[in-house]
Amino acid sequence: MTLSERNAFFKAGIALCFIITLLLLAASYKIFPFYSAIEGNTRSVSFLQTISGWFLKSNYYAVHVSLIMAVLFSFVGIILIYFFFERTSTPEILYISFFTVTFSFEILRLIYPLHLIYIFPSFYLLSAARLLIFARYFNVFSLFTASLCAAGLEIQKTRNLIMAIFLAVIVLTFGIPIDTENWDTSFNIVNGFASIFRMIDIVIFFAAVITFFVAAKVRDSREYIYIGIGAALALIGRNILIGTDNWTGPILGILLLSFGTWFICSKLHKIHLWL
Repeated sequence: MTLSERNAFFKAGIALCFIITLLLLAASYKIFPFYSAIEGNTRSVSFLQTISGWFLKSNYYAVHVSLIMAVLFSFVGIILIYFFFERTSTPEILYISFFTVTFSFEILRLIYPLHLIYIFPSFYLLSAARLLIFARYFNVFSLFTASLCAAGLEIQKTRNLIMAIFLAVIVLTFGIPIDTENWDTSFNIVNGFASIFRMIDIVIFFAAVITFFVAAKVRDSREYIYIGIGAALALIGRNILIGTDNWTGPILGILLLSFGTWFICSKLHKIHLWL
């Protein structure tokens, strides 16, 4: 993929994130006053959610703010990536941009409170749930692919690699049984094989971080160690932001995600600036 083609994707990502931000503002105006009438659901399940749940109660307003943070992170992040990498040829940054843009699809979690207002057919709930699952796994697989590029994977045809990620995520997405009648307090729909997919998340987490560390050895550059640390922080922040139903999400989650992603991009820019 040429530099101009990559930059065209960045511009398309900015346009998409801008549209989703406007949609989020419009949906927020309708949904925010309705939260006080929503009855409690099963609390979302994760390690960090369990710990924070000992001290903080479920709060739909906090979940909504987490959604806003995710969408704004996506919008601001892709703008900054375009601004700083417009003229810098960096193989990893395309996949980091995928990682960033896909956070805008967290807006799909609002389908649940909107459903309570407008009573959507279950088809729309199912479609939104699968699209959100697709975006989340494309998100983490993109970061892992960036680590492979950093470690020296020769990518002659970027489109083929993107298609391979796309097909792998499609298989995962449509292989998950989804119950459109059950949602947790983070507005995540309940799906089958939850423990298996949590294991996939854990494996990808360690694989991406370790591969960046390997890149430091292969390329003889300490900067990739810091990139690996940034990837770990970003992934932890991601999981907090999308999986907690209290004020831990929009506060701690967005801080870790933003700092980790900034750490990744700043170090990549430093590495490739003089190449």
